[in-house]
Amino acid sequence: MDPVIVVGAGPVGLSLALALARLGVPSVVLDETPGQEETRPARTAVLRPDTAAFVGRLGCADALESAGTRWAAWRIMRRRRLVERVAFAPRTPDDAAGPAPASPVHLPQHALTRALRAALAREKLAEVVTGSRLADLEQDEHGISAHTRGPNGTWWRGSYLIGCDGPRSTVRKLLDIRFPGRTAVERHAVAALRCELPWPGEALLHRSPPRQGGGPGSEVSARPLADGIWRLDWLLPPGRELVTPDALVARIRDSLAGWSGASPAEPGTGSTGTGPEGDGNRWHGPARPVPPYELLDTGVHTVHHRLARRWRQGRAFLAGDAAHLLGALGTQGLDEGLRDAENLAWKLGLAWHHGASELLLDSYQAERRGAVAARLRAADQALPLLRDGRSVRWRTVLPGAARGRSTLLTDGHLGRGPLGAPPVYARTPLAPPAGPADGPLVETVPGAPVVDVAVTASDGSVVRLHDRLGQGLLVVLVAPGTTVWDRRHWQSAGLMPRLTSAVAALPMPAELLVTESYPGAAAHTVLLVRPDGHLVTALAGVRPEEMTACAEAVRGGADGRGAGAARRAGSEGAPARPAGAGGPAGAGGAAGLGTSDTSDTSGTSGAAHAAPEIGRADSSEASDGAGHGGSGEGRAGADGATDPSGATGAGGAVGAGGATGAMGAADSAGTAGAHSPVDPVGTSMLHSESD
Repeated sequence: MDPVIVVGAGPVGLSLALALARLGVPSVVLDETPGQEETRPARTAVLRPDTAAFVGRLGCADALESAGTRWAAWRIMRRRRLVERVAFAPRTPDDAAGPAPASPVHLPQHALTRALRAALAREKLAEVVTGSRLADLEQDEHGISAHTRGPNGTWWRGSYLIGCDGPRSTVRKLLDIRFPGRTAVERHAVAALRCELPWPGEALLHRSPPRQGGGPGSEVSARPLADGIWRLDWLLPPGRELVTPDALVARIRDSLAGWSGASPAEPGTGSTGTGPEGDGNRWHGPARPVPPYELLDTGVHTVHHRLARRWRQGRAFLAGDAAHLLGALGTQGLDEGLRDAENLAWKLGLAWHHGASELLLDSYQAERRGAVAARLRAADQALPLLRDGRSVRWRTVLPGAARGRSTLLTDGHLGRGPLGAPPVYARTPLAPPAGPADGPLVETVPGAPVVDVAVTASDGSVVRLHDRLGQGLLVVLVAPGTTVWDRRHWQSAGLMPRLTSAVAALPMPAELLVTESYPGAAAHTVLLVRPDGHLVTALAGVRPEEMTACAEAVRGGADGRGAGAARRAGSEGAPARPAGAGGPAGAGGAAGLGTSDTSDTSGTSGAAHAAPEIGRADSSEASDGAGHGGSGEGRAGADGATDPSGATGAGGAVGAGGATGAMGAADSAGTAGAHSPVDPVGTSMLHSESD
């Protein structure tokens, strides 16, 4: 069978090729660049724990540790007051998960890309072809052909093709897929500098800093990197004012001088200050001169929100920035792109080795587009409140919520809540047939990511559950006391012989694991986990027929219920239908197989800006998400603008091109939809949209 063609050699394309290689699927990565990643200290990536774990499983764990930084805490200040401090769990991978959240990993994007390239160079099943610019696509029922121009220009034949070629995606344009959304949702001035701040190892979000006017819209963040480097981001006011080098240096000096005073006490530690209010949460002490610093890189980072209408067309798929742009309020576009790669890789692996139903291939769009749409909708609803709190009532934007603005901002930056938490595929078309409801058997709902508990593998080794993801279905038995017995004894005792036989008979590759405990699970609970770490279901005991039905559903070969779920979830590719071949598809009916089919609540309330349609001018280069900046900004800058953790503009001081951001032309082309949500609430994200 022909290899999979991946167009684009950014982090998403390289990760997808690596994930496919680990599944035994050959791939060709078409890279239009010379293959040399530009060093940009101000263009960084913040990886949540789940995406960092995914990258680590691809062979880049050492790079994450050496080039990345895990923060000790996250601080939010408003004016001179410390509002919140979130402490992260220490780096103890062998310990059970505690109450403290895990820290994100912050690293330069060029370091991540180089690590992925190095890992891919060691793979025999993957090939990166540099200097190959996509020119044309042709597909038929047996495969897809791609024509490239450049030094290696030729025709390439593949089984499937994935466009990971960024916001200007040639693949998306050749497939004639619209890319509507909002232009210049936020703009940030960015700087990378080496200095010392009063909170070593802790990230900071400072709202309304006094030395910068203290207005309701002013905001600056400081996030540590390795080697004493910090990335600073200043939220810019709406408009297109140029950020001159002098203006940026003034911002740097103001921020550093303001932070050089005495650190505030921790919240709730009592009154230790000497100011008028005697509040220990306030920042006191005389201002000091600007501390020494070394400016390494600058830029202007412009955030756009866009969502491709379709993510699959026949044998071609979209992923990463080619499919979506987001990044306001601390959300991370690269995180979502890596989740795209992880979701699609195991499905293409099944398709390449065993053939796949249309339902399985369509589920990529249904799950991932629905998740990103909910994220964009949540940001669209929160933006008016957080950026102009006087214009919208809390109850209108977040019905029933009593959360502060600072907490909501923290959600996006730390990966929690509707703005940042890993997605839950509650309405997936791959859900198993529902049986009689026994109530939830575990705390994790079906479709949600599983908890990273310690598990024992068949060879007796004790590892983390997330370390076994990516290869096939995981079947996890909760058996307290297992670790005190010799493996030779417990593998032949109790439920294990019957469970081992049931796992061996499943219609897709599966691995049996045993854990001492899982949150909310009783002894002898059996969990079925997808290759991307999302829970399929939990069963009370060993039920071979139900396990087989669940595996059939995961591989897209379930009975007619799957097709109905696909229609509800908004699958827009080829018509969803079950696989022609299948095992015992109708074996559901036992307790413990119920799935959550509730609608996504993150988009149920009315959006602040409702509109029947957005961005009908999508066919232009500008509205595709990356126009051409001025002379101060090159190709790398334009790509960085679409990544919420990337800085645009040429290295050094910001020129006129960098000031306008990577979408200067898009500002005029997208005026009609500039104040419209990416997908209005009136048009459900979870249903098919007709163009």
